[in-house]
Amino acid sequence: MLKSKASQNAADQRNITRLRVLEHIRTRGSISRIDIASALQTSPATVTAATADLISAGLIKEIESEPQSKSAKRGRPRVLLQLDGRSYLVAGLKVARHMISVILVDFKGNEVTSYKHPLDDVRMTPGALVATIRKALDEACAQINETLDTLSGVSIGVAGLVDAERNFVHWSSSLTDRNVDFSQFLETELPCPAFIENDANLVAKAEQLFGLGKGFKNFLVVTIEHGVGLGIVLDGKLYRGERGCGAEFGHTKVQLDGALCQCGQRGCLEAYVGDYALIREATVADQRIGTETIKEIHENARSGDERAKSVLARAGQMFGLGISNLINLFDPERIILSGAQMDLEHLNSDEVMTRIRSGVVNVDTPLPEITAHHWGDLMWAKGAAAYGIEQVSILKVKELSTNAP
Repeated sequence: MLKSKASQNAADQRNITRLRVLEHIRTRGSISRIDIASALQTSPATVTAATADLISAGLIKEIESEPQSKSAKRGRPRVLLQLDGRSYLVAGLKVARHMISVILVDFKGNEVTSYKHPLDDVRMTPGALVATIRKALDEACAQINETLDTLSGVSIGVAGLVDAERNFVHWSSSLTDRNVDFSQFLETELPCPAFIENDANLVAKAEQLFGLGKGFKNFLVVTIEHGVGLGIVLDGKLYRGERGCGAEFGHTKVQLDGALCQCGQRGCLEAYVGDYALIREATVADQRIGTETIKEIHENARSGDERAKSVLARAGQMFGLGISNLINLFDPERIILSGAQMDLEHLNSDEVMTRIRSGVVNVDTPLPEITAHHWGDLMWAKGAAAYGIEQVSILKVKELSTNAP
């Protein structure tokens, strides 16, 4: 028993080393074994063993470096290592209210194709949602003359309370049911490993790898669309909380017994800031039949409509209160406001900044940088794909230990 435990511990340590080496190669693009050993402060022999395993798994490959100059001494070209982009095809999906956005990427994260699948129903049963996800994936794969069998992994982003480690969704605005274990649904419908994660966490991952979070170790991403989400990156790592529900900024309370939230509780931040909240208030305030769109509310406010201006102003003040609380809790380097095809001016105005300053603990240093990042729905899917690549990497490295003699 002791020998078996010791053997397992050794295998776990080898996997940790392999993943560290793989991530460093991903970060650097191409790098030599000796430079990896130096950067990770480990022995060249350890790196050589790890890279041999990663090559055998198809995760990385060797390339010859280009001569630095014509005057360089002749000899055998230096061997570098880089990711093998062609080895695995990964899908990332974002489930929104009216559409599923799909992106297929290679192992390097390069886009291969993308596809948008319209949804007839805003909320579905778990079985219906997974069947629709499969249909969207089939259509995306067909665009490049491939089938689902060629996918190495699928990552799915949904709004709501998600325990990513268990593929368990406590609640989502896309589902008719609560407390759903998606493992069986996904295994039945999809021929490859599949992972579910909170969509705001996936945007944080996308911002970290591709966007405005690159190079920052501690930053927050606040997503604003139908609801309000939060992705937290601390010391370079995504923070989820003990139950996977530790970043529900939209459901923090800003008003005792306040406006009704789509989660069923009252006084949540998103009940004042989310798309549905703005439309609800604008419609009630105007006492009209019919629902305005977010675009119309902004256009009316710019035209001087006092009712529309009041709706946006209240949302901004509530949002400023929430952001000041985030700064007091996390003291991040940067806060990124991310929204899909949405005007965020009312949440990033001088009045909102004044509200934030008044709510932050007063110290003689500037506030964290607060910046808006406008992007389309595909950014969510790209974040899902990044998470999918990460999970596929972990699975392939674990297989090395399983298949070892």
